[in-house]
This record gives sequence, structure tokens and C-alpha cells, in this order.
Amino acid sequence: MAEDLQTGMIRISDDVVATIAGLAALETPGVAAMSGGISEGLAKRLSGKNAQRGVSVEVGQLEAAIDLRIIVQYGIPIQEVCRQLQENVREAVENMTGLNVVEVNVKVEGVAFKDDELEEAAARIK
Repeated sequence: MAEDLQTGMIRISDDVVATIAGLAALETPGVAAMSGGISEGLAKRLSGKNAQRGVSVEVGQLEAAIDLRIIVQYGIPIQEVCRQLQENVREAVENMTGLNVVEVNVKVEGVAFKDDELEEAAARIK
């Protein structure tokens, strides 16, 4: 976003929008983690510095488009998680930047299990 003012210009970096979107995504119930994709290895839970993993943005002067890659928690309806995720990300980016978010695309790349369920499943396989 670039805005000309009498005192100067304001520009919002793609990285800033990606960080806002990533943090809003992680706060959404049912989202276990962001996915870095196959090239980045296993999905990892994110914090501050790497909150852009799993987020791609295209930012224009007035609008933004956001793509998210996520891991959802097992047992929670995926469509509901994704709809809430789209709403949360759109609201956070629009409120913090003033940009109009034209689309939030979500790609679910995996399902996460609780640690206890993983241990039980591993014990049954052995």
C-alpha cells in the first residue's frame, strides 16, 4: 500500500502483511500450525520471527490477496476452520493496514493429532 500525504508517503511491505496474516491464522481455533510446504520440510508451529511461513501475499496500492497453507487439528470440521480462518485473516489485515483484502485462499496440507493420540497409534502399529 502506498499513500501520498502532505507530509510524505506511506508504504506497507508485503512482509508486514504476511506477518499479520500468519499471526491471525495461528490464533484461529482448529489451526494446528502453518505449513512451510514440501520444500521447507515438516510443518512447524510458528512464532514471531518466522510467522510468514505458509503465507504468500500480493499487495497492491489499495488491495491485497493472501494465500495460506495450514495444518488443521484432527476432529474439527475443516470447512468451518477454513471459513473462520478467512474471516480472521481478512479482518486483521484490513484493520491493521487499511488495505482491502480481495481474497484469502486456504490450502489444507495436513492434519495434526494430539501427542497422546500419536503415541497410542504408534503403540498399535508396533
